[in-house]
Amino acid sequence: MTTPPAARTTFGPLGPAPGRCLALCLVSTAAVGTGLLLPAALGRALDLLLAGAPATRWVTYCAALVLLLALLDAAETVLGGTLDARTTSWLRERLTGHVLAVGPRAAERFGPGDLVARLVGNAAQAGTAPTARAAVPAALAGPVGALVALALIDPWLAAVLLAGAPVLALLLRAFARDTRECVAHYQREQGRIAAALAEAVDGHRTILAAGAAERESARVLRPLPALSRAGHRMWQVQGRAAGQSVAVAPLLQLGVVAVAGLLLARHRVTVGEMLAASRYAVLAGGVGMLVGQLAGLARARAATGRLTEVLAEPVRVHGDRRLPPGPGRLELRGVTARRGDRVVLDGVDLVVPGGTTLAVVGRSGAGKSLLAALAGRLADPDAGEVLLDGVPLRELTHDELRGAVRHAFDRPALLGGTLEEEIGLGPTPASPARVRAAARTAHADDFVSRLPAGYATLCADAPRSGGEAQRLGLARAFAHESRLLVLDDALSSLDTVTEAQITASLLGSRTHGTRLLIAHRAATAARADAVAWLDGGRVRAVGRHEELWHLPGYRAVFTDGEDPT
Repeated sequence: MTTPPAARTTFGPLGPAPGRCLALCLVSTAAVGTGLLLPAALGRALDLLLAGAPATRWVTYCAALVLLLALLDAAETVLGGTLDARTTSWLRERLTGHVLAVGPRAAERFGPGDLVARLVGNAAQAGTAPTARAAVPAALAGPVGALVALALIDPWLAAVLLAGAPVLALLLRAFARDTRECVAHYQREQGRIAAALAEAVDGHRTILAAGAAERESARVLRPLPALSRAGHRMWQVQGRAAGQSVAVAPLLQLGVVAVAGLLLARHRVTVGEMLAASRYAVLAGGVGMLVGQLAGLARARAATGRLTEVLAEPVRVHGDRRLPPGPGRLELRGVTARRGDRVVLDGVDLVVPGGTTLAVVGRSGAGKSLLAALAGRLADPDAGEVLLDGVPLRELTHDELRGAVRHAFDRPALLGGTLEEEIGLGPTPASPARVRAAARTAHADDFVSRLPAGYATLCADAPRSGGEAQRLGLARAFAHESRLLVLDDALSSLDTVTEAQITASLLGSRTHGTRLLIAHRAATAARADAVAWLDGGRVRAVGRHEELWHLPGYRAVFTDGEDPT
């Protein structure tokens, strides 16, 4: 599968808001230009005052330049802050959408904790990249403009400064290289800690039950020394660069001032020009601002690289076909699917006639959930094809596919809205009447109605058992008509009576054409029209439950080799 071009990079040099970025660059450059004009104006005003000539106009110019510089600095601050916020928001929105489009493969590769670290911390750092890039021209314009101004006052002043320029350039180059490496290392260690913390939070009950909280804390924080070393290294690099520049720049400034003093003594420059030259020497040799900008740009580039790794994961591409009229016939042709290096499904051929219920059974690891995911294109096979009413799922539009196939899972995700919103979740929200009818079918209406706010209760405020959560997930699947309903172990937490009632209601419903049911109980398989027995990645047999029960291997799926009499 090819990667869409939009997924290969995060954003262009100007970011997602190029107009604002250009405006920031112009404002920053204008502020530098204003700062370059100010020493010349001050020098001219001083010369006039020393000569006893009227200097009101030049003093006014100086005041106007100071006011303009303050306004430009304020505008630069506002533009920089809003550009950072907008870019970060854009990155987080795009990264979230891409991770959801990639699906479980993103969490398998990077881990949930590392993904959160990239989405939160790295996106915020990468969001400063356009601002840092916009500031670099202004940071360069300051020394270059000051050098030109010194040359206009006297070429010897510029020559003194140019003598030390190669040393400063080498310092900046080494700083940029070392900073990039340190920042990348630091961000990788942050991701390791975040990934370990997410695993610990997900398994907190196991950790508490085992009394292993201290050991798990040590495991989560194991990368902390490496993180500390990377952080210290990063500040050492920046401190060394700042120290070296501080050692070199004042010598250049003193050299310029000394030469300017000699020129003053020889009446080649005025007192005001010497004042201006001393200020220009500070602007030309003051690389501290440039060091800060390069450090920020290095952090942003390293963070952008981590985001680009996620965005480079290929997303599922949809076609442009629609389904013809049909009962929901599901067909798998030579389907092979892997998880890592392991072949889970190997050349599976399976047909589910439209309007029937097929139960899929097999031992743990036989590939039942993977087959269910392939049936609704929550995953794609490595080889073979999955078809619905004769149309390959890959060729369907996104909306057509999601409108035709509904899923229910063993652990349904309730995303934070009200219970009515969660049950009605779909390409188009289900009506309140449809939501309540679906809840009754799933036997969820009783406990939802007992809540103080009923269906308006927020999911976070609705205490529920595992079985009640499954019933809400089933209600969500029942709330929309579909050609294919896939129940991936969605009845496992229900008691046998409730399971039998829901299964009876489901089999008698006409709102779902075909039903694919991942079953672990013999009673569930017995209620289906047919059963597909998965074993070793292949379909061993297909038939009625009572027919397959005569096979010892089939009975062992449910009884572990013992007759359940």
